[in-house]
Amino acid sequence: MIWLESILGTVLVLLAAGLMLVFLLPRFRQGRGGLRAIPALQRLQRAIGLAVEDGTRLHVSIGKASIFSPTNASALVGLSTLERIAQLSLVSDRPPVATSGDGTLSILSQDTLRAAYRIAHVPEQYDAERGRLTGATPFSYVAGTLPILRDERVSTTILAGNLGPEAGLLADASDQQNAFTLATSDALDAQAVFYATAEETLIGEELFALPAYLQAGAIYQASLRVQDVLRWVVIVLLLLAALASFFGLIAL
Repeated sequence: MIWLESILGTVLVLLAAGLMLVFLLPRFRQGRGGLRAIPALQRLQRAIGLAVEDGTRLHVSIGKASIFSPTNASALVGLSTLERIAQLSLVSDRPPVATSGDGTLSILSQDTLRAAYRIAHVPEQYDAERGRLTGATPFSYVAGTLPILRDERVSTTILAGNLGPEAGLLADASDQQNAFTLATSDALDAQAVFYATAEETLIGEELFALPAYLQAGAIYQASLRVQDVLRWVVIVLLLLAALASFFGLIAL
């Protein structure tokens, strides 16, 4: 059975790589037409537009995962989301602010904002103060972020990254300010708290859909389509294995 698992793993990796290349072809890169609808992300897009029109601030919390830690995938999602939101809000009177709970992540958030303004040919609008390290421990991070939600006219808060259940305090504070809040995390306990405290919550792998739905780049939309295809492949394989076991063809 070990050799069979190795073969299946190799096949899935090759299939994923092949599908990524296919979905990156121009004919498959027409907007978001092929993506399933996620109401929370549709509401986020509307909230971003309203924030820009009203001259209020967008706040992106990208968590506390070090870029060198095993949980860095969620940090990369947060950075990609931050870059796209910075691009979408360039004309706003109040530029977005990013908070994080890790030093390296804070530096990367500043670099991400700088890159967004440089690409838009307005590097003079960049302000390093918009990428902030608000605390090096979970609760100090929350304590340092709360004043931003209360004092800087934040109308939309996005919590996306490696966040613990203590981040529910941020979702609650955002709600008290009548701000739109979308929260997601790679931690199950945080997802449970967000489900009860945030206005909109992304569960499970929906975290990785954020950049794709914000149109951060073709690679993100391709990866999301690959996830959807592989999900069905795994379901079919599980059903086939169950049927094979039922008829005595294999022993599970």
